[in-house]
Amino acid sequence: MNLRRCLTTFATATVVLGFTALTPVSAQAGETPTAAGSYVAVGDSYSSGVGAGSYDDSSGDCRRSTVAYPQLWADANAPDDFAFTACSGAVTTDVINEQLAPLDAATTLVSISVGGNDAGFADAMQTCVLQGTDACLTAVATADAYITGTLPGRLDAVYSAISGAAPNAQVVVLGYPRMYELGGTCSFGISEEARAAINGASDNLSTVIEKRAADHGFTYGDVRPAFTGHEICSADSWLHSVTIPVGDSYHPTAAGQSGGYYPVLESLA
Repeated sequence: MNLRRCLTTFATATVVLGFTALTPVSAQAGETPTAAGSYVAVGDSYSSGVGAGSYDDSSGDCRRSTVAYPQLWADANAPDDFAFTACSGAVTTDVINEQLAPLDAATTLVSISVGGNDAGFADAMQTCVLQGTDACLTAVATADAYITGTLPGRLDAVYSAISGAAPNAQVVVLGYPRMYELGGTCSFGISEEARAAINGASDNLSTVIEKRAADHGFTYGDVRPAFTGHEICSADSWLHSVTIPVGDSYHPTAAGQSGGYYPVLESLA
């Protein structure tokens, strides 16, 4: 999910969560990674690594990080070919139209996270931060209705496009974490009721993505267990709250990529 455009109105916010970068699991010294084949990483900002820092300058506004989970997996497993086309702000149609060119019959692994931007989570989060609890609950309910009613068809379209372009690949679909630890350490910000509503919509998003992925024969990676205890308002958050630069807000830190997303992909691919 991408908040760069919609959060500029509160760019001076001061809620900045620190993080500790974790080191991903890799091959033991002296061992050579044995993964072969072709890996293509597509999707939105959770896949490109927005919020993790260490961006590849050549990726421009897509903000692909050298410590995002796709790059960590490629570094650890040394596939024969690796294409990283995930992009900040991407929706399902962007993946279909702009990111699938590297896929072909020789592709052996595809990873993807997408759907949060389609559902309008960026707008909902902006409303929650700026307009109070009642407006927040209305915005989250609107996003939730989209997730249930419209998003399944959009996911079907992108998943079918991936299958058509890479018929022999294992496809790993990564979900999204819950945003908040309820009853946590936050002493200000949005209300607990608003946090609970956002978490509920995140759970609905995970349920819908998992179902659509399964129906296409894809592998689903639920990252919520890995992020439990590391949500916003926890003592060790792997997610940015409102921060500067504002585009990093509500995205995984480097620790969230290495400790949350990467191990899930590694366990499934």
